Amino acid sequence: MNTRATFGYQDVDPAEKPKLVRGVFDRVASRYDLMNDVMSLGVHRLWKDAMAAKINPQPGEFIVDVAGGTGDMARRYAKLARAAQARRGGPDAQVAVIDYNGEMIAAGIAKGGEPEIVWSVGDAQRLPLPDACADAYSIAFGIRNVTDISAALREARRVLKPGGRFACLEFSRPVTEALASAYDAYSFGLIPAMGELVAKDRASYQYLVESIRRFPVQEAFAGMMREAGFSQVRYDNFTAGVAALHTGRAI
Repeated sequence: MNTRATFGYQDVDPAEKPKLVRGVFDRVASRYDLMNDVMSLGVHRLWKDAMAAKINPQPGEFIVDVAGGTGDMARRYAKLARAAQARRGGPDAQVAVIDYNGEMIAAGIAKGGEPEIVWSVGDAQRLPLPDACADAYSIAFGIRNVTDISAALREARRVLKPGGRFACLEFSRPVTEALASAYDAYSFGLIPAMGELVAKDRASYQYLVESIRRFPVQEAFAGMMREAGFSQVRYDNFTAGVAALHTGRAI
């Protein structure tokens, strides 16, 4: 049995990983959105729009956005729910942003937010929420940073109502060898160097690139979702597999 956790290309004591990851995001919190632009050449904004459309927030719903520190996804959900409310009425939606890193939450609050959004610090593996309380759960570019991915998936299933919607957006594996080679050259050759130039922090960007390579491939992650208790599991590749949107329903 593997008792180690991944931290980039390192294998570390599971008890140490949260502190190491927290250090990375403490350092990049103020430039997190810029970091995503660097890592995806700006295309992450289109991926996130597609994810928000898949979640399809409705008036009166309670949506949990985990690892959502700066509120990119939460703001999309709030606006979509408000648009639906304007068309057909109903109560306000509520979007709970939960992030393990207090600096990320602070950066999100500093940007300003929609009235539907509430912010809190919390662990994806132990969410501060009751069973079966959420209509939808999302996590964008965050699940690869948790210590135990299977535990985070089980926790997502726990807080979702039966039939609740699950969506996970994550960097993944390009579907062709040519694109994979080009993406590797960009990731390892340019992203850490750009991190050093833009954020004066090469090491954090190096970790983020390595963490993508250690994350399960699309079909393997879909299998983990099924094991955690999700049905209607599928994934959609974005930009030929550079990222993938995994979706399912709580059984």
